[in-house]
Amino acid sequence: MDEGAGPQKVYEDYLARGRFMIQRARATGEYVFYPRTLSASGETDLEWVEASGLGTVYAITVNRSRDGSVNIALVDLDEGPRMMATVVGVETVPIGTQVKARVERGESPRVVFDPVEPRP
Repeated sequence: MDEGAGPQKVYEDYLARGRFMIQRARATGEYVFYPRTLSASGETDLEWVEASGLGTVYAITVNRSRDGSVNIALVDLDEGPRMMATVVGVETVPIGTQVKARVERGESPRVVFDPVEPRP
């Protein structure tokens, strides 16, 4: 992994290897997503860590066309950051649905989410 590359390139390289990684500030433990060079609080000591992949749907919308439908969801990761992604295998899910991330491989690997049973 070329840790000297920009944050977006490093993130994409991890995805190409099937790994969902996010950044965390060493000093504060603050998690960061979307990849960047400093945290919201101004920390610059960011390291790459494996995301748990667990999250909760904050919002979701469905785009319908003649070719079918696709949803776009905002997911609150258990680590704290919110990200935009797709919940696969369903047209939509209720707000608050628990989801689990996985890397969908292809020409441009991406993080997608699958609905999971509610956590105890």
